[in-house]
Formats: sequence, C-alpha cells, structure tokens
Amino acid sequence: MSSTTPPEASHSIVLAGQRVAYCLRRSQRRTIGLAIDHRGLRIGAPLRARQADIEALIRQHGQWVLDKLAVWQTRAAPEKLAIRDGLQLTVLDQPLTITITPIGRPRWQWLGDKLHLWPSPTIEAAALLEKALRDKARQVFTERLAHYAPALGVAPPPLRLSAARTRWGSCSRHGISLNWRLVFMPLAIIDYVVCHELAHLREMNHSPRFWSVVEQLYPDWRTRRLELRQLGRLLPQF
Repeated sequence: MSSTTPPEASHSIVLAGQRVAYCLRRSQRRTIGLAIDHRGLRIGAPLRARQADIEALIRQHGQWVLDKLAVWQTRAAPEKLAIRDGLQLTVLDQPLTITITPIGRPRWQWLGDKLHLWPSPTIEAAALLEKALRDKARQVFTERLAHYAPALGVAPPPLRLSAARTRWGSCSRHGISLNWRLVFMPLAIIDYVVCHELAHLREMNHSPRFWSVVEQLYPDWRTRRLELRQLGRLLPQF
C-alpha cells in the first residue's frame, strides 16, 4: 500500500438495504476491529488490509452494527453540561480542555488543546464559553466559505451564525446562515454543510440539479450527510 494513503478516511457501506457511513483508520495493528460510539461506526485496520476484507468483516457483523447504531441514534438528547474547570469537549474533532479562572475582566484565550476562560460576575462561564465557540465557528466558517465559493464563480456571501435546533444552515439573497454548533463536528461535515448552502446560490431547491451542484463542490456529500444525521442529536448542550 502506498505511503501516501491517509491514516483515516470516510467510507460507506450498504447493510440490509441501509447505507451506513464509517470512518476507517489504518495503523500498525494486526487485526481489523469494529467499534461504535457517538460518532458512528469506527473501523481500525492494518495498513495493508484489503478494502474487500474490511467490508466483508463489516457485513459479517452487519446486524450487530445496525443494532448498536440504532441504540446510539435513539438515545435521549444529552443532558445540559455543567461548565466547570477541566471540562472535556470535542471541537472540530479534536479534544479540548476548558480551564476557568474567575478573576479579572471577562475574556478567553485559545492555547493549543486548551481554552482558557476568565468569567466574571457580569458574564458566567457558560455564556463566555458560547462566545468563544461562536467566535471560533465564525473563523472556521468564513475560511471554508472562502475556500469553496470560487468553485461556483461567486464571492463568499455574507455569513450569519444561528442557533436553530433543527436546521444546520440556510441560504437567502441576504447571505448564508450556519449553525454555530457545527463547531462540535469534524471539519469534513462542516464542509458538506457549507457546500450544501453555497449550492443554493445556484438552485434554491433540492432538485436533481441542486444535488448536482453539491456533487460538483463536494463529491463525498452522501457520506457526510449520513454522519451529520448520526452525530447531530448528540452534540453537547449547555
């Protein structure tokens, strides 16, 4: 296998008529392993394992996979998090530790895999955390819009952040709105949502022509849409 093969990649497979997205991570391990968590189906495989062998194993355990995914997808929405010093979150698919120092003026600072918060009597830690994450979301969304918009021959449209409970994004003549909670998702899923909304600049519908534009911008959109559906209801609340 070429040394340029990425260590982790997204795929999908049909099990009992249902398309299931999965993440494949190759490493020096000797056997193929299956695991399911809040992110969905995760596969670990040796570097030289054949894709056909990997998918044969998934199909062999297909009913187990579907049963476990159903358990995750039917779980109640996460309880509200208590914002405390040392809280662990996952942001942009990376672990993030929250540290809180209730001294001084309210502010925040990103340092590697840590987000430092300085709340005050006028702004609680939860509100400050949301401000910091919204700021990060705006930075990332702006970058991704600038990355994909030229492929449509358009300038990046005005961006607005939303907090809708049932919509990840929307598009109108005034610009694009993206849910700030997407910051809890992997960048690849954010890219899918960005491309979905950009495609509405060409087609304000969900016709075959619309999905053709999405395909042009982001060929792997089907896998990412599946992942979005699996992860969307499990995002942290606070």
